[in-house]
Amino acid sequence: MTGLVLKLSPKERVLVNGAVVENGDRRSRLSIITPNANILRLRDAIHPDEVTTPVRRVCYIVQLVLSGDVPPDEGAPQLLRGIEQLSQVFRDSDSRARLNEATESVLSQNFYQALKSLRCILPREERLLATSH
Repeated sequence: MTGLVLKLSPKERVLVNGAVVENGDRRSRLSIITPNANILRLRDAIHPDEVTTPVRRVCYIVQLVLSGDVPPDEGAPQLLRGIEQLSQVFRDSDSRARLNEATESVLSQNFYQALKSLRCILPREERLLATSH
């Protein structure tokens, strides 16, 4: 990985290795060059009370790895199982592509990219759950 580039909005907060960092009054761009740093945009964070669906559950596990609360070697097997379970439900080609990206990202320890791929599936899950009620 060549590094992670974060584009931050004014006052946006990011968790970096356990410390909350807040951007200033202007948009900015940060390049994270330290490999395996724990980075989580707080706007992307899922509160434990919001972990109510299968996709949110898998996203939350990624979030715990990114925040440093779960070691990658413990989180990765859980994530791979969760992604496999999701692939049994989300069978359209775009969802499959996102799940494959998430799997590859977990295998390469790129958890931020895994979260990004999985978040693309959240709106689809919401639509599925809305139509099933």
